[in-house]
This record gives sequence, C-alpha cells and structure tokens, in this order.
Amino acid sequence: MTDRGILRETNQDNCVAACPDNDSCFAVVCDGMGGAKAGDVASEIAVKTISERMAASWRKNMSNESVINLLSTAITAANILIYDRAAEEPELFGMGTTVVAAVVIGDRLVVAHAGDSRAYAFTDGLVQLTKDHSLVQDMVDAGMITAAQAQVHPNRNYITRALGVAEKIEIEFSEFPFDEQEKILLCSDGLTNFVGEKEIEEMLASGDDEHMAQRLVAAANRHGGGDNITAVVITR
Repeated sequence: MTDRGILRETNQDNCVAACPDNDSCFAVVCDGMGGAKAGDVASEIAVKTISERMAASWRKNMSNESVINLLSTAITAANILIYDRAAEEPELFGMGTTVVAAVVIGDRLVVAHAGDSRAYAFTDGLVQLTKDHSLVQDMVDAGMITAAQAQVHPNRNYITRALGVAEKIEIEFSEFPFDEQEKILLCSDGLTNFVGEKEIEEMLASGDDEHMAQRLVAAANRHGGGDNITAVVITR
C-alpha cells in the first residue's frame, strides 16, 4: 500500500509487487524527490522500469548470482532513464528516487537498495536488513551521533545515494535465508519516521498478514502522517 499521508498534497512514493511463479516473488519500493512533480516522475519511472525488466527476464529457480545480475541491470536501466529524462526537461532537473527491492525464491532472499528506503525481516523479532545511505547514518557510523539522535537530526532526510542524480549508481546487494515463517517488510521513510520499530514489530507479530500493509500505513497516519508512506509485506 502507498499513501500520500496527511500533510503532503501529492504522493511521490511508488511500489509494485508480483509473483512470477508459485515459489517466487519480487517487490520494489521507491521514494521520489526533486520538487512537486519531479519526484512522482522519478519513482514512477523506477518502479515501472525495474518491474518490467524483472518480469521480462525472470526464470524459475534462478541462482542468487542471476538474481543480483537481473536486479543490477534493471536498477541501472532505471537510473539512466531518470537521469536522461531530467536532462531533457528542465522542470524535472534534479529529480531522483530511492529504491529498495527484494526477491524471494524458495528459501532464499536477495535485497538491493540505494537510499534510505528500508527492508526489514520479522520472525521472532524485527531485524533491519538494509543500512541507510544517508548523511546521518554516516555520522552514526563515524561515532559522531547516536542512532537515537539520528532519528531526530535536522538533516535526517539527506540521502547519499539515489537513482537518477548521476550517470552511474552504486547499488548495495545483500543475501539472506528466507524462513517459511518469516515476513519481509519494504518501506519508505514515511513509515519509519513516524512509527517506531517496536510498534512495527508488535504489528507484524499480531497476524492479519493480508491487511498488514494497510495497518502499517494507518499507524503512520495516526502518528502524524507527515510524509508519503509506503509498505509492502511479503509472507508465505
């Protein structure tokens, strides 16, 4: 589910989820930036390009290496399309988007990301699978501020990687086992900036998986809804 939130006039988030075969699925979440309409354009291009290329080249029982190659090709193509579109249309100059994508094949999970949209896993507890590509995360890693201080830092929305802002994009890939009882959450910072990890964990533990994305978005709106909100939940 994606929602513009309470305070924003438009929704610059975008997402997609699909199951190419009975044992596999993939999902993509993008959080656009760069002005009232430019962010919409960037996230839409990214989600459309990545999902179409994933679907077109999908093969059953792909290895993790093949999945990473496919994700890399798809995300790189999206980066080029956004960058070229911004160069062609002055009103779109500077647009970009975060991306977090997850692919589940049987008992394997591959995650790709750039920016501060996140992937989490939940079984007995909530585990963050991605590390934000952001200024405040760099400051935390350097020991300049704590993780708690990063949550309220005035520059917490400044990201250090995004699709479309340069000709090349550095994508981070991670591989994990995927347990039969596990749940994967992909989300934009409109969720994590307004709903604490403890509350997210409690909600994921509560069941009702079919409506979990809607419940998470509703929780962010209850806590102020100050940004666009997107949540995708993958379960067996």
